[in-house]
Amino acid sequence: MENFLKEQYAELGISKAVLDFGDKILLSLKERFAHIDEIAEYNQLKVIHAMQKCRVSEACLSGTTGYGYNDLGRDTLEQVYAEIFHAEDALVRPQITCGTHALALALMSNLRPGDELLSPVGKPYDTLEEVIGIRASKGSLKEYGISYRQVDLLPDGGFNYEAVRAAIHEKTKLVTIQRSKGYQTRPTLSVTQIGELIHFIKEIRPDILCMVDNCYGEFVETIEPGDVGADMTVGSLIKNPGGGLAPIGGYIAGKKECVENAAYRLTSPGLGKEVGASLGVMSSFYQGLFLAPTVTASALKGAVFAANLFERLGFPVIPNGTESRHDIIQAVTFGKPEGVIAFCQGIQAAASVDSFVTPEPWDMPGYDSQVIMAAGAFVSGSSIELSADGPIAPPYAVYFQGGLTWPHAKLGILKALQSLADSGLISENALK
Repeated sequence: MENFLKEQYAELGISKAVLDFGDKILLSLKERFAHIDEIAEYNQLKVIHAMQKCRVSEACLSGTTGYGYNDLGRDTLEQVYAEIFHAEDALVRPQITCGTHALALALMSNLRPGDELLSPVGKPYDTLEEVIGIRASKGSLKEYGISYRQVDLLPDGGFNYEAVRAAIHEKTKLVTIQRSKGYQTRPTLSVTQIGELIHFIKEIRPDILCMVDNCYGEFVETIEPGDVGADMTVGSLIKNPGGGLAPIGGYIAGKKECVENAAYRLTSPGLGKEVGASLGVMSSFYQGLFLAPTVTASALKGAVFAANLFERLGFPVIPNGTESRHDIIQAVTFGKPEGVIAFCQGIQAAASVDSFVTPEPWDMPGYDSQVIMAAGAFVSGSSIELSADGPIAPPYAVYFQGGLTWPHAKLGILKALQSLADSGLISENALK
């Protein structure tokens, strides 16, 4: 069997040197992978228990059209999400177009003119800058008289608690906590760390709403932000919780009033959660959620493999090869644009869809520098599928994530390494 595997990798363009180097790395990861599988098993049982408790039936898998009144599948799915994320209520809709939309919806529906938004974890993800008004954009929070303040993390990635205390004042209404690193080389926050920050904020002002951007973090741990006091947990269905099957969508899970506000903003005052047809996507939403824990585990194994492999080659990686994991994103810093481009081109070449396409940097809407994105996905833009991207700007880091199956995640990393070797950015001697 081993020879058959080697032949198949060779057919896919993986040299013996690259394959042997990858296999050496994998030998040290058996215990790590076993721990990931245990977390996946726990989360799989949690999802099944929530579906059973909420009485998911075959009728839930059918869609509705028009106004979508009395949509059993939609309403039950929202109960399932509330159960999984330990929330009072949830809004899970195909009308939420992406993670940025879900976050914008949560912010715009729960902030009013004169309020202030605080980020105690530094700069938000690039696409939120225009939502907030850090970069001018039509319809931003700033245009509606909502101010913004941020407190940067300490050099070691910890919270600057005293600066956070000083930043909170009578206008502070909502705190946004981004779990994942975005296009930064900072550590991802664990759910426990997020809970400590929320506890600190609530001790100062219990009425401040705490929202967690949970993108890329769902099912990586056994607990979620709702377990540690988050008033809203927000994410995208074309990331972890969609399991690779959800074709669109986002969720907001949290306090009933917060979710209700978001529903009225998404649809219309007076209508809220009562309308919004599911248009035949319910089966994908349910089945994707069912698969999400094991799909997330596959992506997580790929991230751990990438961290150990590129760390061994001398590249700075965040998290490093031994750190605990709190999202599926792996950052690798190359220090030069050629490294980012070669890595992404290798990931694209490993795809099942559009493997023949060569990604190039481009001026992508919502970003302030050129970005290169590799994603040969069944669902366009789905970053739970094998994908990688990064801004063409210092420190020239690439952000790898996804892989619906572990073998595909493994192939993606090996193809990225092969691309770097073929480009002369990694020598054959380094692989010995």
